[in-house]
Amino acid sequence: MIIRKLFKFENAHIVRGCSTQKCSLNIHGHSYKVEVLLESNYLDNGQMVYDFGLTKLYIKELIEAFDHAITLWSEDDSAYINDMKKHSARWIVLPVSPSAEQFSRVIYLMVERILACTGMVNGERDVKLHSIIVHETETGYAQGFKEDADSELMGKINLDEIFFSKQVKVEWSNPKLWEELLENKLMVNPKKV
Repeated sequence: MIIRKLFKFENAHIVRGCSTQKCSLNIHGHSYKVEVLLESNYLDNGQMVYDFGLTKLYIKELIEAFDHAITLWSEDDSAYINDMKKHSARWIVLPVSPSAEQFSRVIYLMVERILACTGMVNGERDVKLHSIIVHETETGYAQGFKEDADSELMGKINLDEIFFSKQVKVEWSNPKLWEELLENKLMVNPKKV
């Protein structure tokens, strides 16, 4: 069975190297919708695959980190990156260009890491991340699966090359969330969520 949780955020970016000059040469924004699809062949003690309430803390916080922020590609012009950081308190630097396709891969890896750190305590079994769908517009989206997120062909994404601004971090319930996820030190106890 597959279940889906929808998240939303507003974000600005430039997608360098794309065919459309409006997108590749100009800062612009989108109203993103992100669908997190989880799957399991089992139901927990509440007869659910995974309680939607469990997504309301760290999964939601990491996805909403992109809200009202500018997403920067670490390979972009350093003067541009520095100017954006200077004039915006909310920014994220990714090791990949911030296209819908890359957002789906990055968010896949982030959610997968959160699930790996989550202690299943209500009889959940074999809960896996099925895919991430990132709607960049009303008519266009990218859907990323595990084989996309870990793809050598598309380029490996190292989570330790993703950086969140200080302003983003202080807004989290745990300002060290990202560092603890990277070090596998974060343990999410669903009973306390």
